[in-house]
Amino acid sequence: MGPFTRIMLSELTDTDLSPKSFPFFTCKELDVGLANGIRALNLTHTGELGYVLYIPNEFALHVYTKLMEAGQKYGIRHCGYYAMRTLRVEKFFAFWGQDLDTFTTPLECGRMWRVKFDKKVDFIGKEALLQQRDKGVERMYIQLLINDHDPDLDLWSWGGEPIYRDGLYCGQTTTTAYGFTFKKQICLGFVKNIHPSGRALPVTNDYVLSGDYEVEIAGIRYPAKANLHSPNLPTKYPDQEREAYKATRDKVDESNLLAYRPNK
Repeated sequence: MGPFTRIMLSELTDTDLSPKSFPFFTCKELDVGLANGIRALNLTHTGELGYVLYIPNEFALHVYTKLMEAGQKYGIRHCGYYAMRTLRVEKFFAFWGQDLDTFTTPLECGRMWRVKFDKKVDFIGKEALLQQRDKGVERMYIQLLINDHDPDLDLWSWGGEPIYRDGLYCGQTTTTAYGFTFKKQICLGFVKNIHPSGRALPVTNDYVLSGDYEVEIAGIRYPAKANLHSPNLPTKYPDQEREAYKATRDKVDESNLLAYRPNK
């Protein structure tokens, strides 16, 4: 992943990797360094330009070597797995097994655009999902930016922290990390609309955005700003398709796009 990813990979394959031929969030089989049968996904776990490659075992070392050789002139280097995973939090990317599980529906986590009801194809859970759409969800996946928190002095959140809305418990965090762009702690998690009687009420966008939030970290409550979509972040590539990723962005702010121009 990185601003030179497309250029570098293009040197090792005959496949057209242009955005028009290989759009974001699509999959294509290609060859890399004469190794074939490689499935490439035009996406990354950080939201930056890059690809996920599923490589046959017998070609794995060969492809790795070719990528490292071709990437030397672009400054390629290894990145820690957990370091990479923390970068997704600013982009509001959900992870299976950590944020989502078999009980999470597309309506609850903001991925309803992936479900097509207008297709004449039935699928397991369709009726239940239609009912939930009409009834409303009882929890919603949100992003919280922690304020008044000193990352050098205060304890960090690690997931599972209580979330409070207007002083009342409403949910808990699932993923947390330090946001290197926002320069503050960021939490992802689910919130509910709990009636004083204990009954769960529908959670709407207005409900989420109208409350004052706090996240309790090691017994201390810190104020937090709730987001339904990740704020637009500067980027080093001109592709606007990622800036409009439906699951995480409310709108495209072109003033935040920084076209990357490599040094000549």
